[in-house]
Amino acid sequence: MASFNSLVLAFFMALFFSSMNVGLAARRLQQLPPLPAIPTFPTGTLPPLPSIPNIPLPTIPSLPNLPRTLPPLPSIPTLPQPTLPTFPPMPSVPAIPTVPTIPSIPLAPPPSN
Repeated sequence: MASFNSLVLAFFMALFFSSMNVGLAARRLQQLPPLPAIPTFPTGTLPPLPSIPNIPLPTIPSLPNLPRTLPPLPSIPTLPQPTLPTFPPMPSVPAIPTVPTIPSIPLAPPPSN
């Protein structure tokens, strides 16, 4: 539990210090003079794309007709039932003795002022 507490403390310290650096960096960026405008580049014309030739598609042979019914599944053979050995009866477990209860001791009330 102590390692978890130290991990949480280290996380919050890192979060605190990182927010200070981010705040200082943001302030410095706001105080900079405005940056010069980015020049625009001339746009050129692109050559036309080549046309795609029409290639004849090959003919696909048709699939043979397959039967739509499945053959019946084989039956599962019946196995002979094994005979289980008989075990002697379990001996009875002795009863666990109960723990005696400790009587409560009344405490004196605290002194009043």
